[in-house]
Amino acid sequence: MAPTLTTKRLSIEPMSRAHWEDYAAAWADPRMTAFIGGEPRSRNTSWGKMLQGIGMWSMFGYGYWSFIERDTGRFAGNGGLAQFERGIPELDSFPEAGWAFTPDMWGKGYATEAMTAILDWADANALGEIRCIIDIGNSASHNVASKLGFAKFAESHDVIGDLFLYRREPHQSAR
Repeated sequence: MAPTLTTKRLSIEPMSRAHWEDYAAAWADPRMTAFIGGEPRSRNTSWGKMLQGIGMWSMFGYGYWSFIERDTGRFAGNGGLAQFERGIPELDSFPEAGWAFTPDMWGKGYATEAMTAILDWADANALGEIRCIIDIGNSASHNVASKLGFAKFAESHDVIGDLFLYRREPHQSAR
């Protein structure tokens, strides 16, 4: 089971049925998927993706969380660490960080806040080097990756589109 992490403004909670309707609505929004797959997700696809995020916990000891605004209780997005078997050799055997926020939550610094807590958790649990992929056109996520200590080390232009690949070495102590 995923632990609950808390930041100043967010509750980073295990994904659950209670988050389902907000999760499905978020992933049906073309703004949310513009740089993640490029197409809004059907409820069926979103259901499978949500179960995938939950199921990784039993297989790898990490997975995805829901991000909830503490002040309002609103679903803000989701993310965490994964093994997606994307066919990109540079991702093999590394936890892959990922984050997505509903458009009304953009520009608030939530991605950096949530992922800092998750990466601190990863470091405390000795998960080692973490990698991530970001669509070449997603400047906001490139900025977040930089703030989180990721460094670009490769590009991919075939399996799932034009992407930059990033890596982050584990930190010895929490930030």
